[in-house]
Amino acid sequence: SQTGRLIDDVLQTDAALNPGNSGGPLVDSRGQVIGINTAIIPGAQGICFATAIDTVKLVVMQILRDGRVRRGYLGLAGANQEISRRVVRHFSLDNSRAVRVESVEKGGPADEADVQSGDLIVRFDGEPVNGIDDLHRLLVAERIGRASRLTFIRRTQRFDVEVIPRER
Repeated sequence: SQTGRLIDDVLQTDAALNPGNSGGPLVDSRGQVIGINTAIIPGAQGICFATAIDTVKLVVMQILRDGRVRRGYLGLAGANQEISRRVVRHFSLDNSRAVRVESVEKGGPADEADVQSGDLIVRFDGEPVNGIDDLHRLLVAERIGRASRLTFIRRTQRFDVEVIPRER
């Protein structure tokens, strides 16, 4: 996206997409809907993007069930950061990137789990966290209100804490 955030599960296409006709189906050569046309990059020779049908199905089901897309939040601001090879080896990590915590919202889930500025989040519920996009993708509606394991590095120690994501 323009902000640098990953737009998950999109397809690049050269299908004609003009202002006002996004939202139409992207079909394959067999006539099967494989996505929903979403965006175009102006001046980029017709490069368009469609949201993949699997994501569309998930979003539509959430909207029909809940009236909106629900996401969990931890109450922290973070930035993507490389992890030094020494730290990766020392803690036997399987990822070389993490989320560096920049700030923690007072009284939020991360604060209640004793997460502090400077901590490096490396795993969430057993899944590696290589950056903000990974963490965001893992904070699905099913995790709201459910205890999850957050693994972070603080200076020379590794912490595994329980955190309960909330809905904003």
